[in-house]
Amino acid sequence: MRYDVVTLFPELFDRFVAISFVGRAVERGIASFHFQSPRDFGLGKHKAVDDTPYGGGSGMVMRVDCLVASFDALDARAAESGEPRARRILLTPQGQRFDQKTAARLAAEPALMLICGRYEGFDERVRAYVDEELSLGDFVLTGGEIPTMAIVEATVRLLPGVLGNEASTEEESHSTATDGLLEYPHYTRPLEYRGAKVPDVLSSGHHAEIAKWRRAEAIERTRTRRPDLPLPPPPLPKKSRRKPPTG
Repeated sequence: MRYDVVTLFPELFDRFVAISFVGRAVERGIASFHFQSPRDFGLGKHKAVDDTPYGGGSGMVMRVDCLVASFDALDARAAESGEPRARRILLTPQGQRFDQKTAARLAAEPALMLICGRYEGFDERVRAYVDEELSLGDFVLTGGEIPTMAIVEATVRLLPGVLGNEASTEEESHSTATDGLLEYPHYTRPLEYRGAKVPDVLSSGHHAEIAKWRRAEAIERTRTRRPDLPLPPPPLPKKSRRKPPTG
């Protein structure tokens, strides 16, 4: 997976791409990163990439020409290397809500271009040059760098070979493998801490009962903590195996 990042502050990513499993993915050649600053295409002595909005108003707006030039530069670099064009994603509070299903979809792409804004926002014409718009939620940040890091973390961990145990991406909150439920509670040693004990079923060694308990806990946790999430339908009653009476 190739990540192309358009940002005025590429230095913010220096440590991020070098540590933890993101750094491991880079070391193993599973993920790569290329950064492009719109400042390289800025205007005038100060390389300006923003300007006052037409019609008046507070704040400054990022220029469409400086941003699109950044997109084109990253695409040209990829083409020269024989790599595929990246899917262009604009990070904006006006975008669709990013979730685990979206993370899985994006992780299947060969390359992503994540576009970080600053100032008051983007020139509206930028939207014509992107493939989709995403948001972390209904709040506003000063830039798109933190949302970009969140999307990178959410997708890179889904790439084969990044995590030590591939099953760990299945039995977790919002996974399609668990019907989108919140994850069940986890416990480890000590068996008892200040009067709080690990549920007996988890140390019973009875795997079928453990699985049943975990499923029930996941459903209950989702019902109480996230009532907005859909719950799976209850299991159908087992059919009787008794033979029908003969006349």
